[in-house]
Parts: sequence; C-alpha cells; structure tokens
Amino acid sequence: MLLALPAGALNVFAFAPVGWWPLQIITLALLFHLVLQAPTIKSATLTGWTYGFGWSVCSVYWLYISMHQYGGMPAPMAALAVALLAMLLGAFFALATGFAAYFKHRRHASTTILLLLVFPALWMFSEWLRGWVLTGFPWVASGYAHTDSPLAGFAPLIGVYGLGWLAALLAGCLALLPTKKSALVLMIAIFATGFALHSISWTAPHGAPISVRLLQGNVPQEIKFDAEQANVTLTLYEDMIRNAPADLIATPETALPLLAHQLPEDYLPRLAEFATASSSHLAIGIAVSDGPQQYANSVIGISPASASRTVPALYRYDKHHLVPFGEFIPLGFRWFVDMMHIPLGDFTRGAALQAPFAVKDQWVLPNICYEDLFGEEIAGQLRAGAASNQPVATLLLNVSNIAWFGDSIALPQHLQISQMRAIETGRPMLRATNTGATAVINPNGQVVAQLKPFERGVLTASVQGYSGLTPYVLLGNTAIVLLAFALLIAAWRITRRSPHPL
Repeated sequence: MLLALPAGALNVFAFAPVGWWPLQIITLALLFHLVLQAPTIKSATLTGWTYGFGWSVCSVYWLYISMHQYGGMPAPMAALAVALLAMLLGAFFALATGFAAYFKHRRHASTTILLLLVFPALWMFSEWLRGWVLTGFPWVASGYAHTDSPLAGFAPLIGVYGLGWLAALLAGCLALLPTKKSALVLMIAIFATGFALHSISWTAPHGAPISVRLLQGNVPQEIKFDAEQANVTLTLYEDMIRNAPADLIATPETALPLLAHQLPEDYLPRLAEFATASSSHLAIGIAVSDGPQQYANSVIGISPASASRTVPALYRYDKHHLVPFGEFIPLGFRWFVDMMHIPLGDFTRGAALQAPFAVKDQWVLPNICYEDLFGEEIAGQLRAGAASNQPVATLLLNVSNIAWFGDSIALPQHLQISQMRAIETGRPMLRATNTGATAVINPNGQVVAQLKPFERGVLTASVQGYSGLTPYVLLGNTAIVLLAFALLIAAWRITRRSPHPL
C-alpha cells in the first residue's frame, strides 16, 4: 500500500497539462505487480483502493477550490469532502483488484491469464461503472491520457473506456515482460495498429465551412452572480456579440447571469436584430425558467430572419446530464449544500435526445460543461438522429464555466476530455468558456486554435463540419463491454479446467 499510494498519485502527470501518457502504463503495471504479490484477496483489494485514492485525490483536488474559495465552506470540511470523494472513487479501483485477486487465489489463474485477460477486462469494467453509477464521475478515466498517444487511433472504434482497456493490456504486457519476452510482440502490435488506424477517416467533410466566433468573457467567479454586476456582464456580452458578424457566435455557459425572463425587455430583441442584420447565428448560455421552481441550464439559439421567415427563429437546448451538488441536490445532502454560499438548487433535466441547431450548411449540437464527459450520450444523440432520418450534428459545441475551479489543472483536463469526444465522433468540437479553455478542436482531436486562459477575448476561426458515423457512435460502449465480459468468461472457463492452467 505504501507503494500503491504514490504510484496512483503519479497518474496526474499522465493527463493534461503534462501529458506523460507512458507513465500511466508504467504505474498500472506496478499496481498489477503489487496485486500479484498480495498474500490475500483483502490485501489486494486494499492495494487497489489505495492506488485509486492517490489517483483520484491528486486529479480532482480542484473541487476544494470551488467549495472553499468560492463557496465559503470551511477549509477542513472542503478538504474532507474531496478526500471522501476520492475514497469513494477508490472503491471502483478496489473492485477491479479484488476480483482479480479472487481469480488468483480461488481460481488459481496463471500470471499470464491474470495480466492479459483478467486485469485489463476488470479495469475496463471498473472505469465503465464509475462512468454511470450514482450518475457517474468519469473524470480522468484512463483513456483520456491517450488523446496524443498511438492508442488514440482506437478511439473511433472503442471509445475512451476501450482505450483504458488497451492501456491496462499494455500494462499487463509490461508486467509480464521479465518472464515472457513474447509480451513485447503484443505491445508492438497494439502500438502499430494504433498508428495505422490514425490514417483512417471515419467521417467526411459536410457542406461549406462556417465562420465562428467563440467568446471568453473572463468574468471573475466571485462577481459572476452578483446582482450589482449583472448589468455590467450583460453589456459586456452584448458588446462582444455585436462587435463583428460570424455564421456562429457562441457564449460560455450561463454567460448571461439572469434568468431569461429577468433580462431587460429589449435585450434579446436587440441581439435578434443584430443576428438578422449580420446574418449571424447566436448560441447564448443562460438559465431558463419554465415555471415556479423549474429551472434549466440552457443554450438558446437565435437564427437570422429571412425572406421566408420574417422573425428570427429560436432554438433551445437544455442540459440533460446534471452535476450532483451543483445542479441537483442528492437526497439527504441539503445540509452539505447549505454550507456553501453558492446559489445552487435543483435544475430541470433536459431530454436525452435533442435536435441540433441549424447554422447554414451545418448542424451544431451543444453540450453544457460536464456533459461532454459522457461520450456515450453524445454518441447516442448522433446515432438516434441518423436512425430516425432526422438532422445529425456535424459540429459539437461545448459551452462551459469552470471558473469555479480557479487556475487549476481542471481547465486543461476538461479540454482533453473534449478532444476525446472529437476523436470518438469524428467531428470538430468548439469550446466557448468563461475563463478557458476556449478552443477549436479538429476531428482528429488536435487543438487547432485556442485562447489564452484567464484573458478576455474572442476566438475566430473557419470550421468545416463532418458527417458520417464512426464505429463508436454506432455501437457506443456495447462493443468493449461485451469484449471484456467475453474475456472474463474465457478466463473463468480456462481456470475451471485445471488448478494450474498454462
């Protein structure tokens, strides 16, 4: 356990902004070695939990900033909350190592079977479970470390959890190398296949490129929802929007700090007039109320009027995957939320399937902040649109405000998550954020333009939309889950036949 804790903590350097992805494979190989040496199932489980705790607490420490610095929660309580979350996340790691130890001690599985079949499959299952149990928290799942590694070529086929399985398989090969040199052949084959897959284009350009302007207001979080500053922020974003035309102009999440019905009566009409006069389409982050105690975290779209449509068309996307404690309060935790001086409450959940926003030749599908952690949901929207012969998004748009987490690694980590969504879907991802990272990402996951964080600015670019469905969009996580399940069944059947197979 003394080795597992720092090994898990070192994983933070495998992700953005450092990006030393080989480190993740090395530390995972060390974990597998430690579990193989564990004398009991219990000790192996504790070793995995310790590794997961170190991984989690160092990767999501920035939650302390939102609770203490911006929420006013006492420092000891905020630190304890982060530690408790890391302990909970560590349980998923413990699940993988505990079951692996069961195969070793109860099924007498050989080292080869454990490292090449059992460990990788259980590792994938643990991360997949972390992505949806209790609404899911898949931040820094293993696959995200590989947006710039050879494994990224597999992402359009098996998604981020599939990349986590491959990383675990490589770690198993590395742990096996001292006794079986042939494991090197499998490692080389995986990397070579990943490189080869990079040359395949799963999607194709669609229509004409559009001009985009992505706004980064850099409004300090401590004044963002201050009533006395509301008019200043409204003026700021109106000026930024009206400063120049573009086919698509996008603001960050809740850029307008009032509910839609609380805005000055002529505010949205003025923006609509600009949209029509400049032939611009606007995507504006704002909270919308549909009735008493009914609030949605939304993006409203304003399209220009035309000869066939004398008034501007309105579009609306409501956030579907809400943040626990941030956008809905889990049962029994009101006391915890009340410790923070943040205007939190229960938001209304948007529909799982929502139409994209038409912008000239392109269809833009928004997702709001935390939603782009859930690649299977974005893939599901694309797949459902194609299956029902409805418009399918050709561009993805993430609007975020993660100023809650200050100048921390949360910003580059979130950018890396968006890069993975672009690779999985074969579509560009546009990001309009309050403090960063505002960026344009191409379908290969490369950041082609980006604003410097914590500076007010506008990112201007020409972006080509893409159509077509990658294998991951067609199958979601089903393929990799079935594969992992099949590997575990194979391991179970092999070890049942002989107490000492292979």
